Amino acid sequence: MSVQEINKHAVLPPIISGSDKEFLERMQRYIITETERVCCDEEGPADEYYIVYRNVFDKVIEYVTAYKSILTSIKKEYDTFIETIKKGQRTAFYLHGKLKVLAGEPTALVYHKKRIAQLQAKMGLIENNSSKIQLQINEMKQVRAKYDTKEEQYCTFCKDPLKPIPGMTLQESVNLDALTKYLKHLEDKQGIVEELLEEDPSKAKEAEILLYFIERFNELISLGEYEKAVYFAVNGPRRILQNIGTVNKFKAVGKIRGKPSPLLLFFEAIFSISHAFRHPVDAVLTLEGIKCGLSEKRLDLVINWVTQERLTFSEEAGDVIFDYGEQDTYNKAKCLALAQIIYSECGLHKKALLCLCKQGQIHGAMEYIQQFKDFTSDDLMQLIKSCPNIELIQCLTKEWNGKPPYLSFGLAVLHLFSVDMKKVGIKLLQEISKGGKDAVEHLLINDPFCSLEKWQEVANICLQNGFDQLSNDIMSVLRSQAGVTEISEEDDTVNLMQHVFW
Repeated sequence: MSVQEINKHAVLPPIISGSDKEFLERMQRYIITETERVCCDEEGPADEYYIVYRNVFDKVIEYVTAYKSILTSIKKEYDTFIETIKKGQRTAFYLHGKLKVLAGEPTALVYHKKRIAQLQAKMGLIENNSSKIQLQINEMKQVRAKYDTKEEQYCTFCKDPLKPIPGMTLQESVNLDALTKYLKHLEDKQGIVEELLEEDPSKAKEAEILLYFIERFNELISLGEYEKAVYFAVNGPRRILQNIGTVNKFKAVGKIRGKPSPLLLFFEAIFSISHAFRHPVDAVLTLEGIKCGLSEKRLDLVINWVTQERLTFSEEAGDVIFDYGEQDTYNKAKCLALAQIIYSECGLHKKALLCLCKQGQIHGAMEYIQQFKDFTSDDLMQLIKSCPNIELIQCLTKEWNGKPPYLSFGLAVLHLFSVDMKKVGIKLLQEISKGGKDAVEHLLINDPFCSLEKWQEVANICLQNGFDQLSNDIMSVLRSQAGVTEISEEDDTVNLMQHVFW
């Protein structure tokens, strides 16, 4: 530090003694260091600059003993003065803002009064228009009342001629061919009602209620009141509106922006009350409901329906959930579990077993195979192809709970290499090669399905894919069996099963 820099910041008189001189230089260095650290100069920022010198003042008071009391009093007055200045600045800033607000109040008042006048003028116009409209409504009501009185004399069966014809669009209601076709439909329905009345007069009320629900449902659909239409469809007697025709009507509506799908509301409602009826919801509606729930990304609803409600499952319903899980990998495990439930309920054990394997529940799959016992070797080969799991193949080709293996290891290896699943076959060979010759011998002895010729093919495959030791072990075990001779390509007279009869 140069002498000029020290003199620049000198605030204390020169002191002759060495200790005082050293203290003075230390204070000067402290001032320079702290002001540089807070990045301020003599012109500001004032708060940081004030804090630095206040700390220096405190250090001087601690150092000086003879003048400590008077310096303390000076510092106190100095701090009070600084605080008064700061308080005055804050008060001035607050009053300045308040002054701006007060200055703007007259202008705001003028704008508010002007807006009040505008709104009052609009209210006057609206009230005048409302009065005119109300007069027109009253006149129309009077005219309509007169017209309805006259119309009743000629058409006593017409409930409300001003409403659209239930079940028909506006275009169809002015088309003669469509009207003729609809009239024929109504006459057929009338014939059914008359037959019911002839068979049992007590059914008249029920037939009238059924007809009312159908007509009212069609009317609500045509008016776009879909939530009410759902209510009528669900609460209709004898589930009369719980059919594929109703589903198609809601499908035609499609999705409505900002509102739940009417079709989804329909399925939520009919599935939620399925326990109230003697028979479960039929397979067609169950399938359509599952499709609707999945299309709306509501897997949570589908899970609840499948596990809690009374539905009629089908293979198609299981396939829909299975395929959805293949697309949505995040929810794949849930979809596989649901599909497994449906397949098991339908007796589709092959597909249920595949779901178990794809979930990684290999031991559960083996228990399932042992429980139902109707899986052929072809079924299990197809299972391996659909779910090439090494653990599954090992379980199928080994003893399980004291019972012989369900599949031949050798045939499984040959099958994998024949259906272009070489990678899985190589992994399987790697696993068996870890067990050494003893594992190979155990496999061959406990494999009643694979002939010697097939085992030689397995040995050749091992040789072709770099498993020389495994190939040698297989051939060694084959030669070690009593009465077994190696089959050459030229020797066609050898009986492959001759070792059985020795």
